Amino acid sequence: MKNIIVLFILLVFASSCKKDIDNLKELDNVNAPTNLTAIFDITQDNSGLVTIVPEAEGATKYRVMFGDTIDETPTEYDLIDIITHTYPEGVFNVDITAVGLTGTTSNYNHDLNVTYKAPEDLEVTITQDVTNPSMVSVTAKATYATIMDIYFGDVPDEDPVHTLPEEYATHTYVEPGDYIIRVVAKSAAAETTEFSDTITISAASDPVTLPITFESFTVNYAFTDFGDVVSTVVDNPDPSGINTTVKVAQSVKPVGAAEWGGSFLTLGDPIDFSTNKLFKVKVWSPKAGAVVKLKVENLDDGNIAYEMDATTTVSNQWEELQFDYSAIDLSNTYQKVVIFFDFGNVGDDATYYFDDVKLVQASTPSTLMVENFEGEVPVFTAFGNIADVVVVANPDPTGLNTTENTAMMTKTSASEVWAGCFFETDLLDLENFSKIKVKIWSPKSGIVVKLKLENTDASIVHEVDITNTTANAWEELVYDFSGAPVADYVKVVIFFDFGNPGDDTIYYFDEIELANDGGGSSSLMFQDFEAEIPVFTAFGNIADIEVVSNPDPTGLNTTANSAKMVKTSGAEVWAGCFFESSEIDIVTYSKIQFSAWSPVSGIVIKLKLENADASIVYEVDITNTTANAWEDLIYDFSDAPAADYVKVVVFFDFDNPGDDSVYYFDQFQLTN
Repeated sequence: MKNIIVLFILLVFASSCKKDIDNLKELDNVNAPTNLTAIFDITQDNSGLVTIVPEAEGATKYRVMFGDTIDETPTEYDLIDIITHTYPEGVFNVDITAVGLTGTTSNYNHDLNVTYKAPEDLEVTITQDVTNPSMVSVTAKATYATIMDIYFGDVPDEDPVHTLPEEYATHTYVEPGDYIIRVVAKSAAAETTEFSDTITISAASDPVTLPITFESFTVNYAFTDFGDVVSTVVDNPDPSGINTTVKVAQSVKPVGAAEWGGSFLTLGDPIDFSTNKLFKVKVWSPKAGAVVKLKVENLDDGNIAYEMDATTTVSNQWEELQFDYSAIDLSNTYQKVVIFFDFGNVGDDATYYFDDVKLVQASTPSTLMVENFEGEVPVFTAFGNIADVVVVANPDPTGLNTTENTAMMTKTSASEVWAGCFFETDLLDLENFSKIKVKIWSPKSGIVVKLKLENTDASIVHEVDITNTTANAWEELVYDFSGAPVADYVKVVIFFDFGNPGDDTIYYFDEIELANDGGGSSSLMFQDFEAEIPVFTAFGNIADIEVVSNPDPTGLNTTANSAKMVKTSGAEVWAGCFFESSEIDIVTYSKIQFSAWSPVSGIVIKLKLENADASIVYEVDITNTTANAWEDLIYDFSDAPAADYVKVVVFFDFDNPGDDSVYYFDQFQLTN
């Protein structure tokens, strides 16, 4: 019995020691305090009394050297202490050290000018932000000034913003109007020096145009609501998945709102349907299966209209719906865009969101060549001290590129790390083509190949980096520009081995083309288990996969057959299956959708793609939200590395051992 007690004590002691060691390891990862700064508030009574307010993230205490004595030792203060010091006249270097939890430190110092003269020669600069005119920055300087108090004039009994001379204070006005900005420059003297000026904040007045992104601060997104629905522009409540933008539109359909309730925006000009006839809208709905109606109307006659319906397939996440307007009557004009959520049902206090309303081509080719160097050679502009870029005979007409000509770039020895070249082209159509493909040839792998787009004056740019994986052979790189801001891009800029100086290495590039995120059609079915049945490979100690009659031919899936997976009791947490397909084109289509049926909700359903030898893989997890009914799951593979994917791997209830649960899956399709 005594031995058991001793063993128990040792185990408890060992466990305690392990926790202490783990805690110490966690403390090792604690960073030094960051963003250390300070405000100096000086009394205007010729006393020289200064209050110092340091601020830092992660600080537990401060050490201050006031700078007015020789051989000074720092004085330590807790976070709650009020730090004051009385100075004579003069300029003193104040040194502040912020101490973190583990003793790590950050340092800040400032020359404090203490004088009993009133500030002189006050200069104030007020700047309105170009992108958001409601945002204003103010900076001020003055001889003898120690602190600036800035009042923005939009709040009664306003507390000033304290800044040091020549530091910036920013403020965003909520409402349009005229506001008096007042700056008070203070020193240790009883007298202060003031400046004031009136600034006008104008209401957003630019017209609404397609595409509608809700990101502009100058566009007047003035919704007209009807049927008790209320729509406004708000912060994105769920910046994830396919929509990470800052602003979105919100539509609230309160209890009892009309089944036809909705909202519309009036555009500045009629919609041009001559080329583009497919609307795409990103929506966020709290429920799957809700009808979203998109309608366009004539400016003056609401009877002249055209509408299409789409149905949400997921809940509580962003998805993109498409509305085909190919049959619209082009003899009419349409200037209003109307949206209805959960059309046909009265309001139940649900809140919906939508964003990125754009009109694109209903059917486009999968790719569109930008430049292949086979005809008229573009004018290259090289920069960063590299040699001129020239078009030469293809040095290796094998594999992915057998064309006659290519462009050659020599990154000259000691050229800049950012050296590269650009050429101009026709307007790049990123509305219909969101990716750019480039074939490159490099004598080394593992280098960053940067592709950048610019508008005419380079005021709007967007760049994407890819690390190449192939040496001494042609390789195709696919750059995703779906996140590029809207602009008229006409310059293509390319950099090889970005971040490293030149070493006389020669690179080649060719066949730059736009790739369509939704080319040909909006989706492509590649396996529905209705015809030839694929060969399944099960793994992780589960039963063989079977194709059986659809056990629940209702709702989202009424097909005859579906695949059945039984996650056998005791099967591995990673148990699943795969089948092969030759139609997995994630360049043209960036997502894969399939229907899943599970007896429980809240489980992880993992989808994985592999190339032939599984040397390149990519997987995406989705947690299902539906039990005992079919649910469509949409997996985003836009970030998957370029590869010839031929295997589709499915896992149900990933990370949990098998419990004999039965799952079904069906209708695998490529989509965007």
